[in-house]
Amino acid sequence: MAMFSKKTEKKDNKTALVSAVSDQTLSPASVFSIIKPRVSEKSSKLAQAGKYVFLVKQSANKIEVKKAVEKNYKVHVTQVNIINNKAKAINFGRTTGKRSPFKKAVVTLKKGESIDAPENK
Repeated sequence: MAMFSKKTEKKDNKTALVSAVSDQTLSPASVFSIIKPRVSEKSSKLAQAGKYVFLVKQSANKIEVKKAVEKNYKVHVTQVNIINNKAKAINFGRTTGKRSPFKKAVVTLKKGESIDAPENK
């Protein structure tokens, strides 16, 4: 019977640590999901309609993007659309490679609000 006995002392310490870690859950807004604004001809035309394009993390979802934009730019977001671009195969002479995959988000703001457009440097 001794080999089936439970050691409760070690389990109690582990459960205490797990409960302490789970109490400190991070909100999605605290995780910075926006990498940078995407500046292009198409995105500048969308900006006139109140839609802004951002490059975001691969793991970001619509809720995280919305909270991050509202927190960083202090605007009200009405809609978020996410586009996931996959890696493309390209050739460099004889060698082949791939472009990096990326995810971008098109964020629609409340009427009358805008974000200062970053200058292309």
